[in-house]
Order: sequence, then C-alpha cells, then structure tokens
Amino acid sequence: MGREPKDFDVATDARPEQLRALFRNCRLIGRRFRLAHIHFANDVVEVATFRGTHDDGGGDRHMEDGRIIRDNVYGDIEEDAWRRDFTINALYYSIADHSVRDYVGGINDVRAGLLRLIGEPLQRYREDPVRLLRAVRFLAKLGLKIDPGTEGPLFEQGDLLDDISPARLFDETLKLFLTGHAVRSLELLEHYGLLAKLFTDTARVLDQHPEDRQLLLDALANTDERVAQGKPVTPAFLFAAMLWAPFRAKKEELMGDGMRETHAIHLAAEWLTARQIRHTALPRRFSAPMREIWGLQPRFHIRRGRRPLRLLARPRFRAAYDFLLLRSRQDADLLELAEWWTEIQDMEPDEQKRLVMPRGRRQRRPRKRRPGGQSGDAGD
Repeated sequence: MGREPKDFDVATDARPEQLRALFRNCRLIGRRFRLAHIHFANDVVEVATFRGTHDDGGGDRHMEDGRIIRDNVYGDIEEDAWRRDFTINALYYSIADHSVRDYVGGINDVRAGLLRLIGEPLQRYREDPVRLLRAVRFLAKLGLKIDPGTEGPLFEQGDLLDDISPARLFDETLKLFLTGHAVRSLELLEHYGLLAKLFTDTARVLDQHPEDRQLLLDALANTDERVAQGKPVTPAFLFAAMLWAPFRAKKEELMGDGMRETHAIHLAAEWLTARQIRHTALPRRFSAPMREIWGLQPRFHIRRGRRPLRLLARPRFRAAYDFLLLRSRQDADLLELAEWWTEIQDMEPDEQKRLVMPRGRRQRRPRKRRPGGQSGDAGD
C-alpha cells in the first residue's frame, strides 16, 4: 500500500516456557493469550507463540457461546495464520530470507484494498466481538473496501459487544479516535450502528442536537490534525468532546428544575460518568480533567476582578480554553468571549491585571473580624 508499518508483531514456534529458558530477561504474562515479554533496557519485545487450529487435549482453549475466553493451543505458522482475524493482518515477514509469507490470500487483498475476514464471518466475530471494532478501525485508517460477507454482521451483531469488558472497549476507543482517523471512525461507527455500544448517551443525543454533533466533528478533526503533526493528544479531551452533548442536555434539564448551575454541572458529570463506565472504562486520571474542562466553562464569562487571573493560572486552563474555542464555532454569542481570552493570554502580567482590575475601581475591603476569629457578619 506504500505505507511504512508502525510496528511488527513477533511470532515464533518456541513455546512460552522455552522463551523464558532462552532469555533470562523474559517474563510470561496473560491468561487469555500466553505471551512472553522480553526486556531490553527500556524496551519490551512482545513475543507470541504460533497458535494452532485444533486442540488435541494437550492445550488450553476455553470457549463460551462461541466466544474465545482462553486460547493457548499451539501449532505451526500456517495454523497460526488461519487463527488470525483479517487476511491483510496475517502476513508474515521472515527474517531468514526476507520474504513475506501469505497463507490466506492477504497479499491479493492488500493490492485490491479489500478488508476480508479469514473463515466464516459470523463465527469469527462471535469468537471475539472486538473484531467488529477492529474492522471499523482498519476501514477508517487504511481507506479500504470491505468484503460483503465481512460487512453484513457489522450492521447486525453489535449486541455481541455487550459482553466485552469496559477495559477492552476503552482500549479500542483510544485506537479508533486517537491515532489519526477519528472523524472517519465516528462516521463508520454511526453508519454501522456501533457508536451506541461505546457511547450510548452520545448516540442518543447527537441526532437531536446537530450543533453538538458539529462540535464533536470539529474536536475530532482537530485531534486528527494534532496526530498528523506529531503533537500530543489526551483521552481526557476526547471524552470531554464525546460526552459533551449528553452532559449539556442533562445539565440543562437539572437547571430547568431550578438547580443552580454549579450544582447542576457537578450532578450531570457524576450521572454521566457513572453511566459511561458501564460501556467503556474511564480511569480517574482522565475523567477528573474531563469534568474540570466542563466545570470551567461558566468561569470564562467572568472577566472582572481577580477570578480571570486565577483561571489563567489553573493547570487545566489551556484544555478548557481550547474547548471554549470549539464551542464558539457553533455559538456566535461566544465568539467575542473566545477572542477576549485569546488576547489576554498574550499580555504581560501587568497588562492582564490592568485589564481585569481597571484603576479607579473601588476595591472590596476585607471584613473586620471579632476577637477569636469570628466574622463581623453574624449571618456568616
């Protein structure tokens, strides 16, 4: 395809225990798939043993309702090829003679730009439903066509993902949206009805709020651009954009019932986070900054006094500001506000202070305190 591989998977006919005997810096990991991690300084080479197609009773394969729970049955290289998912993903580069070995027609499919499952599609999806998402990822990333037999279950078998752990779905979500093809991934997930399996509340709300859908597309396009430029991207910002539509809808519902905005933001974020982790994991190191990005949005409207200066000093200011810029693209009322915050960042500290606390403004006097540290205001 004229692309440089990002990495190579290493596979061998040596059993995990043999690898551990060969390399003193080897550690065996995994129950579902036994793998060897061989450590070299700060690098780890992950090595898999060729897996077999038939269990003669001496291996360790366990299946439930057609799904592979554990697969540690070993075989030769050709058997290993037939155990893999897509033909284009089952090509072997031999370091012995620098050839590419193809047992399943993968080279022809690469040349044709075709994504095709190895074996009977429905059976292969049932063995590992995450293949539904991997199919979407390969289509988005490589711009492939898809074999009709491989495509059919994408429309019909999304419920298979209900049995996949939130941790695995979180990992697949990051691969879909943080590797440079986020916009196309969203479009394909919506096309096949799979978005609801990762972001149920988002899928429900987007159709009702086209402005929020455009905000999400803008955020994903920005993410793709940053990846292309080699800039860092964070799951916190991704989830802030992905969950903004249902968060905003819930917040406005609570405020419509008379709740103050700050309290509504807190409760809406709590409610939505609890619902989201039923589908994809959302580690606290990402959910906390996501919620802070949302919580800081109302504070941008305060442009006098010391609060703007305190906001500028917050660790999450830049992420929250970037989110404000996204919102301003869909809300003309926010354009002037976004421009003001853009300009103040380029000012020197003294200029910033003069802008938000102009000379002649009456300063609030500190309240006198009674002996013993009690405030002079009995109401406090």
